[in-house]
Amino acid sequence: MFEAPNSKYLVPFDASFEVSRASTTPQTNSHPHKGKHRRHATKKLNMLQQLLAAGDRRSVLLIFQAMDAAGKDSTIRAVMQGVDPSGCQVFSFKKPSPLELDHDFLWRTTIRLPERGRIGIFNRSQYEEVLVARVHPDILGHQKLPGELNLETIWDERLTSIRQQEEHLARNGTVILKFWLNVSKDEQKRRFLARLDDPTKNWKFEPGDVEERRHWDEYMLAYQAALNATSRSWAPWYAIPADNKPYMRARVAEIIIDALQSIGLRYPQASSDDRSEFAEARAELCADDG
Repeated sequence: MFEAPNSKYLVPFDASFEVSRASTTPQTNSHPHKGKHRRHATKKLNMLQQLLAAGDRRSVLLIFQAMDAAGKDSTIRAVMQGVDPSGCQVFSFKKPSPLELDHDFLWRTTIRLPERGRIGIFNRSQYEEVLVARVHPDILGHQKLPGELNLETIWDERLTSIRQQEEHLARNGTVILKFWLNVSKDEQKRRFLARLDDPTKNWKFEPGDVEERRHWDEYMLAYQAALNATSRSWAPWYAIPADNKPYMRARVAEIIIDALQSIGLRYPQASSDDRSEFAEARAELCADDG
């Protein structure tokens, strides 16, 4: 199966990750993250996406989770800007619909998984059900769960289900990369105020964002539990510093490129039968006076 590219931001697979020790700011000033470096990364990612599509044997799933204002939307736009739109699918998951609540909690993301040869991007994901729902367990009352609800066991059960599904997907050719964009509470405050001060950004602000901010510590504990339970070599988490957006985007792009380069993507080789058909087609085209 696919194995995670190494990075200083890779969440360990031994459940030793601590949110309090994860940096929200760049750990070095020497990493390139804009200008020529960004253009090179864009060109490289576009080439790798073409190889992925041509091979049609693997799919890629990119999952982005973060607190509000961490930069999920802009990171997805910036990193994927040079990739053929027909080779990507982006899905955002918000409050579940009545139809989604009539299924298990993995259903709505499962039906959005990328086909072979394509890159699927989840802006939020099934992990909301062990993050938001964990911080606000009253949400579970609307999920039509069978039997008596046990808050002591449900989170581990859900994390086990997620982990097992990701292992199944990895065995069947899906490259899974998960990014937690780790923004600081101070930087989130600054960005919220910027949205309030700029009329062109008012639409990004929701009063509920401040309500969720009051639960910051609870969210950090939920993230720590989720990342420790589900960061595996075949479905790694990366805790990317998010206070500096250009730096964050560059690190995300580098990890995606490293992952795609590691799986041996190449154009399909023509068989002898294919080459015979090509020769016939070439002869006919060359003889065509039209």
